[in-house]
Amino acid sequence: MLVFQPYDRAAISDVALDDAASIQLKLENASTVFADQKKWLPSYIRIEILKCLSHLVEEEREQFALLIAQEGGKPLADARIEVTRAVNGIEIAAASIERLAGEEIPMGLTAASTGRMAFTTREPIGVVVAISAFNHPLNLIVHQVVPGIAAGCPVIVKPASTTPLSCLRFVELVHDAGLPEMWCQTVVVEDNELAEALATDSKVAFVSFIGSARVGWLLRSKLAPGTRFSLEHGGAAPVLVDRSAEMDALVDALVKGAYYHAGQVCVSVQRIFVHEAVKQDFIERFAERVSKLRVGDPASADTEVGPLILPREVDRVESWVQEAIKSGGKSVAGGSRLGATMFQPTVIVEPHATARLSKEEVFGPVSCVYGFSELSDAVSRANDLPFAFQASVFTRDIDVALNAAKLLDASAVLINDHTAFRVDWMPFAGRRQSGYGTGGILYTMRDMTQEKMIAFKFQPSR
Repeated sequence: MLVFQPYDRAAISDVALDDAASIQLKLENASTVFADQKKWLPSYIRIEILKCLSHLVEEEREQFALLIAQEGGKPLADARIEVTRAVNGIEIAAASIERLAGEEIPMGLTAASTGRMAFTTREPIGVVVAISAFNHPLNLIVHQVVPGIAAGCPVIVKPASTTPLSCLRFVELVHDAGLPEMWCQTVVVEDNELAEALATDSKVAFVSFIGSARVGWLLRSKLAPGTRFSLEHGGAAPVLVDRSAEMDALVDALVKGAYYHAGQVCVSVQRIFVHEAVKQDFIERFAERVSKLRVGDPASADTEVGPLILPREVDRVESWVQEAIKSGGKSVAGGSRLGATMFQPTVIVEPHATARLSKEEVFGPVSCVYGFSELSDAVSRANDLPFAFQASVFTRDIDVALNAAKLLDASAVLINDHTAFRVDWMPFAGRRQSGYGTGGILYTMRDMTQEKMIAFKFQPSR
């Protein structure tokens, strides 16, 4: 399978594909190694492996950054930040192993429970299958694979077919760090039926899926009985700008939140609701800053916005923008494609509520601005979609901040920050159609373990 650069569609690598027989062999390997508890790796060994892995990734920092820029189209400056986060994520996992602990279950609270002591332990859940997305080709792999290693699970990871190279190199380093090969394996396929067969096999105990809601929810319905899962999709992240907001501070934050990685982020700023008292001022400042974004080759250190992952995504974004304009929206920045793989950073003011830009995740370099007069109206419109992930509010009024935080339907509400903010130790989760389960290194580690209670009955001394 050829791997292409999104920017110029040049082929950069040829990767071998797995077939059905290869996938079954890898599932058998993972299942067999887990079935023998004598082969489970003790905590201190897993800690040593992860510490070594963090050093190995750090040593290849620039190579990974260039690879991310090449295969994923992420600007080099942002790709370097992704590598930093990946290293930090590995370190967080190593440090979090000591927190995978059980707890005492109180006894003696009733007459029937006297003469007993009980506690829980945590055990690895079993074979983990991780199906990943293209937009963070190293750090998403870290978030799905490393918690499994830390929890003591064998992991089979399927990277996105458009961006497999960072994953393949990362898993090589996992083995170099000392993890036996059968405890972490890769599967590369272009065929969705093969990917589905991998995830739905009865040998799989846990599926971690990052990708589209349509595929994720369908896959969930087909999992084998007993298979646990987590799904991370996306949304059309809302931002509320109050009349008291500090305009100088918020414009740069929202530009970053909306156009980072050309908007190909699951919590990218998409719908900006601005109080009518400051709406025009905001539009002028925001549009001016967006128009100055440097668009181009992601391998260039100066580039701020790179390509979309595939030419068909440019076609889709272009059609959505044209539809929004026809519905009454006004383009105040961008609005046009820049060849086969690039689209101008775009701002659309007041697209109709029925336009796809108002209803669905654009996953491209486009944001929309809407006016409001009452906070309750802005919150209602922000919540009026079948998905919910992260939201943000810009204000200097504590009452506005607290009321909006309470009323917004979101798993996280960021005050005076953009919706794409994330650190790797915080919980990260979609509500409703935006996902299931909670991401974040430690939270995923817990999902990949299961509790066992042990109870002692004894004869109390008299």
